This record gives sequence, structure tokens and C-alpha cells, in this order.
Amino acid sequence: MTRITVSVQPQPYDALIESGLLQRAGALLRQSFPERKGCFIVTAAPVRRRWCGKLVDSLSQAGFEAKVLEMPDGEQHKRIRTLEHLAEKLVKFRADRSALILALGGGVVGDIAGFLASVYMRGVDVIQVPTTVLAQVDASIGGKTGVNLKSGKNLVGTFHQPRAVLIDPQVLSTLPEREFRSGLYEAIKCGVIGKPELFRRFEAKRDDILRRNPAELEYLIAESVKLKAEVVSADERESGLRRVLNFGHTIGHALEADTNYRRYLHGEAVAWGMVAATNIAAEIGMLASPLASRIQETICSLGPLPKVSSDYRQVARLLVSDKKTRDGKVHFILPRDIGQVEVVEDVPNSVVINSIQALRAMSR
Repeated sequence: MTRITVSVQPQPYDALIESGLLQRAGALLRQSFPERKGCFIVTAAPVRRRWCGKLVDSLSQAGFEAKVLEMPDGEQHKRIRTLEHLAEKLVKFRADRSALILALGGGVVGDIAGFLASVYMRGVDVIQVPTTVLAQVDASIGGKTGVNLKSGKNLVGTFHQPRAVLIDPQVLSTLPEREFRSGLYEAIKCGVIGKPELFRRFEAKRDDILRRNPAELEYLIAESVKLKAEVVSADERESGLRRVLNFGHTIGHALEADTNYRRYLHGEAVAWGMVAATNIAAEIGMLASPLASRIQETICSLGPLPKVSSDYRQVARLLVSDKKTRDGKVHFILPRDIGQVEVVEDVPNSVVINSIQALRAMSR
């Protein structure tokens, strides 16, 4: 088992990575919560059908009384109304301030369940049990929670760190191909921002990764989690260093919002956002063209991405409402090298527009 500590205060926690971990979840949680009885699993229908039974069995064997709260599947349901619906279910189940919430699912489930835990009874404990690549390498680590508004992504939320993150790569075996590839883009992101050896692994072992080779998956999950843990431990609330984790997210979030969260999976939007950020870095002379080509080619080598048809003017307007905008200035995370990025706030509008139009041309 790989154990990676996220050193946030006042309560550090571990991310545990091991194939088959889902079936040991109850025993592991019993060690940390010897007196707890009730726990509440937040999940979505596709995950419930495939994996929830094993988690419930594991919890029951450890003496937990587990109840399942199902939420609608998909980014378009990451809204305040879903949060309210789940909170009402908790009340009906008589969940009190000792409630333990388990987020079993992808990034949407993790964000919603984490937000729910942060506000229900003014805060209860949450365990993240991610079931997608994207959630395992990124979303489940770091305590960010939130919901979307029509105006933009994750504009309402909290920081609420989990008590533990239980990562079982085995659950990725049933992940649809498009969902699987979508999560890989977040791992590539980790390679670009601080793990050049991980980036090179994608170049050298792409076919093995796409075939879901267990050793390759465990490696890329562990390396991504290590990077996320290092960054979050140093900057829990995104006041400085943690902003580098938003590489690809500035334009990516705008593309998602412009298409009402229906065209792209999150990782796909981030992939296009990384391509755009790389274009920007090359155009302003921050990144050498051969390196820009390597980054873009590695991203695009994982398979087809949905077509970009958004009008550049609308995307530019959405950028202004992004959380990363400070004092009216849009901040971009731009690569200077593979393994090194910087926060840049003075990108000319013409360069941003060119990068968006380039996406449209590339995706024809």
C-alpha cells in the first residue's frame, strides 16, 4: 500500500493507494473511527451499480450502519439544488453531528459530498473514495468543494479537508473509455507543472497507460497525488503556490461554462485549456516552440477531444468571472519548461483571442 500524507493543519490526513482497497475500507475506517456507527455514502447511479455494494459490505462487516444517498450523475447537476436535496435526505436519515459522509464517485460527487459535509450541521467528517482517474489523481485531494453557477464553475464552495482518501485503482477497470482518458489529462497536467518524469512516462508508456496496465496506473496516480499533496501542504487555501494546479483550467472552465457543462468532460476541457495556455506561453516568448509542440502532442496523443466551437468573445467574457481573476486581471498558469510553470497576469487580449481561435482551428 502507498501512503501519502497531506500535511494540512490542524489535522493532516493520508491518501492510501492500493488495488482492492475498497473491500478493506470498513476495517481501515474502523481504526480511525472506533466509536462511529452511522455513515452515509453519497454516490451516483452508475457507480452505485458497480461498486457501492462492495463498499457497503465492507462497512457492515466493520460494524458501520451504512445508508446510501444517490445524486444525479453529471456536471450539469453540480448545483445548489442537488446539495439541498442531499441535505434533506440526511435529515430524513436522522444524521447528526457525528455523521460520517463517504464520497463514492468522480469529481462531481466528491465536490458535492465534500461541500455537503462542510455545511451540514455546520460541518461533519468526510472520506473521499474516488472512482475515476480524474478524482483519484486530483479532485479528491486538497479539500476543495463547490458547485457551479450559470456564471461559472465552482463559484460557490468551501475548503473542507477529508479525514482520509481511499484510492482503489481496481475500480478504474469499469470506467468508460472517454471518462478514463479525460482523467489522464489531469495527470499530464501534474507532469507539466512539477513532475517532468511523469510527463516523460506518458511519452514513453502511452500505449500501456491507455491499455490500463495496473503498474502504470498505480505509478501515475501515486506521482500525481504526491505532487498535489506537496502543493496543498504548502498552500492549503490557494493564496500562492497552489494556483499552479490551475494550469489549463482558466480557459478550460470558460469552455465548460459556455457549453452549459454538457459538451466536455472536465478533463477534456482542461486538455484544451492546457493546449491554449501552451500556445500563449509560446506566443509571448516564455516557452520554446519545440517544448510547446511536445506538450501539445502528448496531450492530443491520448485520443480525440470534443470540437471547440465557442465564440472567442464569449469565452473572453467568461474568463473575467473566473475565480482566478484578481482585481479585474485574468491570471494564467503558463509553462516555462516541462516541470515548471508560472502565474502570469498581463497577457495581451490579442494573444488570448489567438489562443482560443487556434483551438477552433485545431479541432476541425
